[in-house]
Amino acid sequence: MADAALALLNAFFDRYTGGRGRPVFFDVATTAPALKGLTDRWREIRAEAEGLLAAGASLPRYHELDPHIVRISQNPDPAKSWRVFLLHAMGETPAVARQKTPRTVALLAGVPDLYQAFFSVLAPGTSVPAHEGPYRGYLRYHLGLRVPTDNPPHIRVLDRTHVWREGEDALFDDSWDHEVVNGAASPRVILIVDILRPMPAFPAALNRWFVRRVIHPLYARKLIRNLR
Repeated sequence: MADAALALLNAFFDRYTGGRGRPVFFDVATTAPALKGLTDRWREIRAEAEGLLAAGASLPRYHELDPHIVRISQNPDPAKSWRVFLLHAMGETPAVARQKTPRTVALLAGVPDLYQAFFSVLAPGTSVPAHEGPYRGYLRYHLGLRVPTDNPPHIRVLDRTHVWREGEDALFDDSWDHEVVNGAASPRVILIVDILRPMPAFPAALNRWFVRRVIHPLYARKLIRNLR
């Protein structure tokens, strides 16, 4: 995907989102109330994530699924890995997700303007260096599933810090500079869900068209293929 095209779209969306003054974190209940349905059922979602881990499922490291993020995912120490289980990608649900996590997939189907979703497993002593999401067309939701309480992991987004807790959610603008630290002695497991950013009718329609006609053919299909 051409960086120039993304830059133009981001600049256009900035007219409706506040540009450099746009919010960092959002209230989930008022911005995307359907996501609260996931928060309310977090134990069911955690059970399926725990089932994957207990069964010894071989989760790919994030950059093995998406080579674009190799800078922030690759670590020479395999014990310090960022692993993911893809649940949804720009309109497609992988067959393995329907098979192994049917309840989570069903709950995600009730979220309007779903863009992407995956379980994110960050190994003990692992950090994700500072970076910015490339596209301002979505917001990112985090739901704590398995979170160590001793030296709990956290995320810094711009100048604000969120400490994960099991059963608690957060919604933020992924295009701001952010970094993650898990200094605990056990893994951090969360559900990540991206939704299309709420905007007025015309930019929202343009966003949906761009995801369906450009991002999906160029990006989502590659993610699905990399699962095989």
